[in-house]
Amino acid sequence: MTRVETAADEPAVRAVNLAAFPTAEEADLVDALRADPAWIDGLSVVAAGEDGEAVGYALLTRCHIGGEPALALAPCSVLPRVQRQGAGSAAIRAALDAARAMGEQTVVVLGHAEYYPRFGFGRASQFGIRAPFDVPDEALMAMALRDGVEVPSGTIAYAPPFGV
Repeated sequence: MTRVETAADEPAVRAVNLAAFPTAEEADLVDALRADPAWIDGLSVVAAGEDGEAVGYALLTRCHIGGEPALALAPCSVLPRVQRQGAGSAAIRAALDAARAMGEQTVVVLGHAEYYPRFGFGRASQFGIRAPFDVPDEALMAMALRDGVEVPSGTIAYAPPFGV
């Protein structure tokens, strides 16, 4: 089960990110993004267990590619005790579906090349998209949210909380 994050979910979302990553960097990033204009209500998604507990999380925020609006998928996290059970995939799919419903067109992600293609992501370099920092080609991915959408090319401009 997934749901859009509410204010009541904020402590649980922080706990999921703290548990899923070796440092507080991603949890702090989410907190900073909530206060940034890049935040888009409805694109912060919680995956909940049967008891309603937040066990997974996915966030899409505004970025730009070559000056055109797009979305960045980051972070995605799952409590270690429930990893590989579909919570992360459910949160990502729900976030992407919500973005489609809002009329968004393009999403980029920096992550595992074996994981994100299942959602429709491909190498960003195929679209002429570059990160503003050095990154392995296979780790930077992009996707159009609908058929027939022209994916912009250029360098990604992330929201200031990303620090790049």
